[in-house]
Amino acid sequence: MAINKLALIRYKTIDDCLRNRFRKWTLDDLIEKVAETLYELEGITSGVSKRTIQADIQLMRSDKLGYNAPIVVKDKRFYAYEDPGFSITKAPINHADVDKMKEIVGVLKQFNAFNYFDEMSDMIARLENNLYKSTKQTGNNIQLESNKLVKGLECIPSLYQAVLNKRSLLIEYKSFKAQQAQQSIYYPYLLKEYRNRWFLICKAKKRAGILNLALDRIIEFQELPNENFVAYEGVDFDRYYDDLIGVTKSEKDRPQKVILEFTNDHAPYVITKPLHTSQVVLNKNAGTTTIRIDVVLNYELEREILGFGECVKVRSPRLLIAKIKRRLEQTYKQYEAIGEQEAERLKIINS
Repeated sequence: MAINKLALIRYKTIDDCLRNRFRKWTLDDLIEKVAETLYELEGITSGVSKRTIQADIQLMRSDKLGYNAPIVVKDKRFYAYEDPGFSITKAPINHADVDKMKEIVGVLKQFNAFNYFDEMSDMIARLENNLYKSTKQTGNNIQLESNKLVKGLECIPSLYQAVLNKRSLLIEYKSFKAQQAQQSIYYPYLLKEYRNRWFLICKAKKRAGILNLALDRIIEFQELPNENFVAYEGVDFDRYYDDLIGVTKSEKDRPQKVILEFTNDHAPYVITKPLHTSQVVLNKNAGTTTIRIDVVLNYELEREILGFGECVKVRSPRLLIAKIKRRLEQTYKQYEAIGEQEAERLKIINS
């Protein structure tokens, strides 16, 4: 069944509405929202008819497109998903779609022979592998790093649209340290991934400075069409994170010269997979290899260094040396305490 662009926009808009549990949706509300979206995206001023939206809802409920959307009417007036976690974006694609996408992948692979498309190699490999898996023609030929237990990934498409279209957001967020979730207005600027965890880079309306909100801590969010979007002046987000590992950084932070000394049996792993794009080898002798990276000092950098254990030693700067030393001392005390407890236990048993 062929679907035109406008129909897809309508389905996606209805889906976005029904996923938003902050408000209840009547048929008139859905018609109004779809009309607004068609005007914003396509410049269509004629609106959309009641009959068209009713037909769209029926089609989404059916299996003709593979959606089987559990759309119900509550209190004989309000439309909603019976399953709050449902979305048509999670529906599997049909065989006709798979065949068409395979053709597209074939075309992309031809373009990939040109240097301009080198950065697409990983994306094309992922797409091709997933297409073959979906038709069960072969097993999984490529195993890429992923974590299916990570929460918040379903938020990415809607948050991306908010970033792209510069839309203010009402976000209900609960950090790991907070006792309860809080609702605030945010202005989103960037989506950033670090080690399979995604973050929304934004600014709170009532708080200065740039924040990063972990998507897995976002409870709910919705766009606020009547809240003016506030751009963040003086920051080029294309380059803002170039000088750090991870996502933790303030505007006042500046990169520092970090000198790390690795044992030679581990150095090849760091040389072939650099810690940062600024990495250079300073020295190599019989036992160790010394590298330099120019990065902001943050929590993620400390975790990266601690992950190498006894294979690395921080040579500079002094502040970083002190932090790593203190954390290693705290780690040692934990194991020392375990040793003391075990000695006491054995003493009791032997007495």
